[in-house]
Amino acid sequence: MVNLKEQPFCLNEEQISWVEQIYSEMTLDEKIGQLFILLKGAPGVNEEQIKHSVSQSHQGGLRWQGGDKEAVYLQNTLYQKYSKIPLLIAANCDDGGNGCIPEGTFVATAAECGAGSNVEHSYHIGLVAGREATAVGCNWMFNPITDIYMNWRNTIVNTRSFGDNAQIVTDHARAYIKGIKEANPNMACCCKHFPGDGVEELDQHLALGVNSLSVEEWNSSFRKVYQTMIDEGLESIMAGHIALPEMSRKLRPGIKDEEIMPATLAPELITDLLRNEMKFNGVITTDASHMVGMTAMIRRCDAIPRAIASGCDMFLFANDVEEDMGYLREGIKNGGVTQERLSDAVHRVLGLKAKLHLYDESVRIPDQQLKDKWIGCEEHHAFTKLAADECITLVKDTKQLIPVDVHSKKRAYLVYVQSTPTSKGYKGDPVKETVIKELERAGFDVDVCPNYHDLEVENGVSPMNFVKMLGHESRQSFIDNHDIVFLVINVKGYALENNVRLRWSCNHSCELPWYNLEVPTIGISLNYTNHLIDVPQIHTFVNAYGSNQENIRAAIEKICGKSKFCGTANDKVFCDRWDTRL
Repeated sequence: MVNLKEQPFCLNEEQISWVEQIYSEMTLDEKIGQLFILLKGAPGVNEEQIKHSVSQSHQGGLRWQGGDKEAVYLQNTLYQKYSKIPLLIAANCDDGGNGCIPEGTFVATAAECGAGSNVEHSYHIGLVAGREATAVGCNWMFNPITDIYMNWRNTIVNTRSFGDNAQIVTDHARAYIKGIKEANPNMACCCKHFPGDGVEELDQHLALGVNSLSVEEWNSSFRKVYQTMIDEGLESIMAGHIALPEMSRKLRPGIKDEEIMPATLAPELITDLLRNEMKFNGVITTDASHMVGMTAMIRRCDAIPRAIASGCDMFLFANDVEEDMGYLREGIKNGGVTQERLSDAVHRVLGLKAKLHLYDESVRIPDQQLKDKWIGCEEHHAFTKLAADECITLVKDTKQLIPVDVHSKKRAYLVYVQSTPTSKGYKGDPVKETVIKELERAGFDVDVCPNYHDLEVENGVSPMNFVKMLGHESRQSFIDNHDIVFLVINVKGYALENNVRLRWSCNHSCELPWYNLEVPTIGISLNYTNHLIDVPQIHTFVNAYGSNQENIRAAIEKICGKSKFCGTANDKVFCDRWDTRL
């Protein structure tokens, strides 16, 4: 059973009495509800619906999606108002406050921070995320991400990992948490995704993740990161739908391959390893339960009680709230989840709420003025500019094109390659317009290469669009009319394919880098760091790490020699190939 006097809870007698008093008055349904973190339902804020929802589910936690800062604040405070027991309200803020509201501040990606010379920018992400999430009623941060970017093909981890080794990830995660705690001491942090992503290339939304490291390799990498965070008082850990086969085989001699499960369903990884060996005393939650990495492994009616029985304390999201809670109730009834395990999990959840002082309404419901004080403020945007200045990376410049003199290379040809639009409501990419404006601001005359998606918006679906995308002017004419080409890549995504790669807007497109040796060409990535695998022939390449105006402007200014490139790329950017270095 949990010891609420010990780290990370460190509760005093009064706080423990609060926990025990609440527990003693709880019904079975209320205990079950405390183990679920539910996703907000219908869009908008409906007070009566919120009131009814919490009275029926007795949910322990909330994770919301959508809504501006006013709507999110109102929604979260209403959930707290009508919840009998204070709620843990969680946010994902990988890059800053933009993870919780659209007006929030993007500071930097983890990859951008890792390219810097120190951990200052990771601290700033935490500080900004903590302030802006607090302002809308959040008290639990599903960060920092402590995955290690070991496999360059892994695009789920790519920009979300601080680096490719345990020490870098540990240092930056520690700085992120320091920022959170300075912003709000009553906000919990959560490292994820135990036992660690980044070794392979699969997306757990689509398939079981497998961390294939040996026990020794895992102990010297991921374990070091998690053990450091645990020893320093980390409040919670998110278990991923990721198997750790060699550790499971060590802890369960004779286990069959078909019995190896993701950590969320593996008692040997959660209870034996994380709880007993690594001495983690805090709250463990599953990753999102709709992911195929869990749902395809065992039936949902078995997965929900098994996750709790395996040692997870909270279950993230529900398919059908009443049905899923019924599955856990049945698991308790048939003994799959013991009364001791139920009590332990509920006490950990209540203990975390006590640690965060959520029994105090002034903590639970933040001052409305914080929204205007912190969200998108000038100080936070200054952190964004600082990170861009110090972290944007010149990956290679083997033909010495940089710095570019805009006066002698004024006529620019822009090839903008974006993620394939997934919505029928696509009306153009605003990032593309920002790129054009920033190039023009720098003094370039910009000629824009056609993009099939934009042609569809302008002309509708037409065979002539495809003809135009196949068209090429004479090489000499292109050379005579252009001084430089900018190939700007803004590609990212998840839950559609396991490995997201550069995709041209149509086959045999005029976007393809046929121009590379006709005029000087510079590639710029606004997101992923591994695009050289698809354009190895580009001799000058920049990782800008962000599709926001600050990062785009900073990258262009550095290309033009107005400031120095300060970021340092790790070796993963070259994708284990020789030709990407040329």
